[in-house]
Amino acid sequence: MSSSFGNNIKLTIFGQSHSKGIGMTLEGIPAGKKIDFDRLYSFMERRAPGRNAYSTPRKEADKPEFLSGVVGDTTCGTPITAVIYNTNTRSQDYDILKDIPRPGHADYTGFVRYGESRDYTGGGHFSGRLTAPMCIAGGIALQLLAEKGIFVSTRIASIGGVRDEGNLTEYCLRGYKSGSAEGLRDNGNADTEMFRNPGAEGDFPTISDEQGRKMQAVIAEKKAEGDSVGGVIECAIFGVPAGVGDPMFDGIENRLAQIIFGIPAVKGLEFGNGFEAAEITGSQNNDPFYLENGQVKTGTNNCGGILGGISDGMPITFRVAFKPTPSIAKEQDSVNLTTMEETKLVVPGRHDPCIVPRAVPVVEAAAALAIYDFLV
Repeated sequence: MSSSFGNNIKLTIFGQSHSKGIGMTLEGIPAGKKIDFDRLYSFMERRAPGRNAYSTPRKEADKPEFLSGVVGDTTCGTPITAVIYNTNTRSQDYDILKDIPRPGHADYTGFVRYGESRDYTGGGHFSGRLTAPMCIAGGIALQLLAEKGIFVSTRIASIGGVRDEGNLTEYCLRGYKSGSAEGLRDNGNADTEMFRNPGAEGDFPTISDEQGRKMQAVIAEKKAEGDSVGGVIECAIFGVPAGVGDPMFDGIENRLAQIIFGIPAVKGLEFGNGFEAAEITGSQNNDPFYLENGQVKTGTNNCGGILGGISDGMPITFRVAFKPTPSIAKEQDSVNLTTMEETKLVVPGRHDPCIVPRAVPVVEAAAALAIYDFLV
């Protein structure tokens, strides 16, 4: 089972949703790097379950215990290993899934691939629970990137057809210049005091509070119906200098895509204009170059900060589509894999009616790890 990522760094994630613990080993981090653990724990709290009405009622502290690689608050150059102990599992809720797979979930494909030996409780290694270790590693990478003047910002762009308002790039860099064109012309060499991240501001990570409330209403409505809903998360990475990346198979898009699709429930990814670029002309989509203080910049950022797999100095922007949570209370058609008979299934257990809000920091973590892997 492939659960590792990285070229210059190597992240390996281990454990299952209902195993004794889940965790990660992160190799390649230089010695002497300080880790702000309070900041790391605060970051992980954004992903943790059972914190609000629109997430699963399963409650876990999700506070990692570091086993190696760190002495006090400083990395020592050896692999960093951390574990999160699972304390609130109810594995009996999943007994029916031993034989009857959930539609839309990896229960069936996991059975085909690994047979009776698979761990089906809580979704096993396919569970979104495994994004907690990714956030340990990503939270560390975010701090190391900040030392280089690189920052990652996220927001919920839409849920169930309700769209957020405003421009993420302009929102994050509003302290630099005013106006749409000027905001996009800034290379985004942000600092902590001026940089803004809607993903870390407030309980629901949207730019518009009103649109956020509408999204929460949609989640509540689907939850009451025993159903679920999906959405889109937008991400922007500021401060990456021009020239980072490679062409063909090891470009920035490639590496980001690899780790982003490691997040359960991700079904789509687009950079810059994305699929909209297929509907417009070259003159509309191309980003014109100009000079400012001897530096090459672009007047727009339709390419999402990447050309030929290599950064052009503009903010790297992308959007991630998440499917609705497959575990729903509505009756669904399925198959009993033991008797090979068609049957009905009502999914038991505790599940998010929408995973998008808790996935916001996970996208940040994934983005940070991909970019840091290029720069270490």
